[in-house]
Amino acid sequence: MPSSTFPTLTTAAEIRAGIFKVFPLCIAVIPWGILAGSMAIHAGLPPVQAMLMSVVIFAGAAQLLSLSLLGVGASALTIVISVFFMTAQHYLYALTLRPHVEQKQSKIRLLIGFLLTDELFAACAGRQRLSTPFMLAAGLMFYLAWNLSSLAGVILAASVPNLAAYHLDFSIVATFIAIVVPFVRSSPALVGVAVSVLLAVIFHALHWQSGTVIAGVSGMLAASLWESRT
Repeated sequence: MPSSTFPTLTTAAEIRAGIFKVFPLCIAVIPWGILAGSMAIHAGLPPVQAMLMSVVIFAGAAQLLSLSLLGVGASALTIVISVFFMTAQHYLYALTLRPHVEQKQSKIRLLIGFLLTDELFAACAGRQRLSTPFMLAAGLMFYLAWNLSSLAGVILAASVPNLAAYHLDFSIVATFIAIVVPFVRSSPALVGVAVSVLLAVIFHALHWQSGTVIAGVSGMLAASLWESRT
């Protein structure tokens, strides 16, 4: 009897651990989801299509970028290329998690790949052992939170005009601060973050449209150089 119940108990514990690990980020992302849902409506999408963006695409930054470009009349090719570069870090996430999923069934790997966001990667990082129940529970929990908050944005867009005026976009900053800070555990990480933040502020003041990307790449290079010197 103990040997037959042990896997069940282990699975239940891993599911709870995944939910609890990602839960704070689910709370932080609520205003972001509301903003994404309302922006989709204001961009002219019907409510069904606005929700399908969150259900099918499931990438907050990519959704906001797509809606912004759509609003200024950008072509589909421009949107695709812009989203590709904005979400390129997911390739690094996938390579990092690959050893934990490469022996799984194809449908499990595809599902984890679909659920793989910045938040899920943050929840998985630092754990010596990553189980499928943990990753699926964390990913599905965040997926549910994102879609419920997007639905709230779609509903509120009809009754609360100009939701963007409430500065809900600050939740994007708050979410990524919550993701990045726990990783700053070494001097190279600290140097990388400091350089990225400093350059991002400078480039924003200079109104450089690509300043954020340049700042991020510069921070990574600075961290690599610092690590090689020390």
